[in-house]
Amino acid sequence: MERMVVWPANIDARKSRADGRKVSGRYAVPSPTLKEIARAAEQLGLNPRVERDKAYPREWWEVSGRVVVDKAKPRSVILREIAAEIKRMRSERQAQGG
Repeated sequence: MERMVVWPANIDARKSRADGRKVSGRYAVPSPTLKEIARAAEQLGLNPRVERDKAYPREWWEVSGRVVVDKAKPRSVILREIAAEIKRMRSERQAQGG
């Protein structure tokens, strides 16, 4: 199966489109972590592989890491689903008082 790269900047609400955000503001998540992206991709059955030592090309000086996932659907759909899953996980954690 084809794979695709998910950078934290792709779904970060603090980033502009010019800075690399690929989803609209209403789908974006503030400050997503690699752990959250990987956990969300795992929940969606995308077989995530975390690569911590990679730097986003637009911010080559900052090593943020990336997550490589199966490309089962179009890129934009996968990014929105991962962002939605992170929002769901965060709201569950908040509801539990964590």
